[in-house]
Amino acid sequence: MKKSLGAKTLLYPTPVVVVGTYDANGKPNVATAAWVGICCSRPPCVAVSFRAATYTHGNILARKAFTVCVPSETHIRETDFFGIASGRDTDKFAVTRLTPVKSQLVDAPYVEEFPLVLECKLARAIELGLHTQFVGEIVDVKADEEVLGPGNSVDLLKLRPILFTPEPYRYYGVGAFLGNAFSVGAKYNA
Repeated sequence: MKKSLGAKTLLYPTPVVVVGTYDANGKPNVATAAWVGICCSRPPCVAVSFRAATYTHGNILARKAFTVCVPSETHIRETDFFGIASGRDTDKFAVTRLTPVKSQLVDAPYVEEFPLVLECKLARAIELGLHTQFVGEIVDVKADEEVLGPGNSVDLLKLRPILFTPEPYRYYGVGAFLGNAFSVGAKYNA
């Protein structure tokens, strides 16, 4: 029998990303987010949610752009720090010694050391309650060659993304390969 846990944000796991923005003075900022996901195929879009109180929230609204950077496990400490510190009073790039790169396509920076980046122009901002969901149209995806597999597809085991569990607030790596999508369930397609 299942036990009711109430209405909570419990979807396991969630990807951990770092969202890049510029502030009003052009200072690059990054913020960790786990409320993120692909939300449309055509045009390709990603949605990320932030509270209005965050620095990133205002930056996205002002610049109409953001990047979604996927860090690897090797940068877990920096990624966590990006979610702890506020860009209002901390230069997160200076503290971590990571490198901001100006996107040539959107008005937002990305983190050079992170292997996968989605460059997004703001398509919609939807007020949901405590959070605003920002839907970004993906203008380009950039990936380090080291994380690519056959056909220039991203190899998850080479990417080594960080996963988050909402309760009890923990980070994990990716597990074992289980099977090919749209194939392992084919036996039921009779």
